[in-house]
Amino acid sequence: MSNISITQKDSVLDQIEQIRHRIAKRAYELFRHRDGGFDDPVSDWLRAEEEVLWKPAVELREKEGVFTVLAAIAGVQPKDITVDLTARDLVIKADMAHEHSTETGHVHQCEFVQGQLFRSVHFPDPVDPDKAKAEYRNGLLTVTVPAAPKAQTKPAEIKTA
Repeated sequence: MSNISITQKDSVLDQIEQIRHRIAKRAYELFRHRDGGFDDPVSDWLRAEEEVLWKPAVELREKEGVFTVLAAIAGVQPKDITVDLTARDLVIKADMAHEHSTETGHVHQCEFVQGQLFRSVHFPDPVDPDKAKAEYRNGLLTVTVPAAPKAQTKPAEIKTA
């Protein structure tokens, strides 16, 4: 088991926008490569998304005021995992590399992912980033973070004149 550090951020929108821009650029390249044509531009986008990043499976659950995010990221070294957290969002990132050595024989098929792992999760309620913990074991990243305390409000007193 490896503990993973968590970086608190004010916002993750800039990271999401950077990824969206990279996907859009690749989708446009795919579109141009086929000379525009009448194929579905959505398929260009989906193919570009698949080429640009790896979006691992995640599970978000809540029990007794604590959120748990599980991410299946087998094959990633703990030192390569970045976890960014805001009061509403979680971003998991890692650079993936997979190389073939000619010394181990000729590769006939390879489905290992290469590129950037990027996954964002939006919490349904605000969380307390100061109390978050992340650990990586057997290819599974587990991030636990308690819900933020709810603000106590008192009903306003109405004074009659």
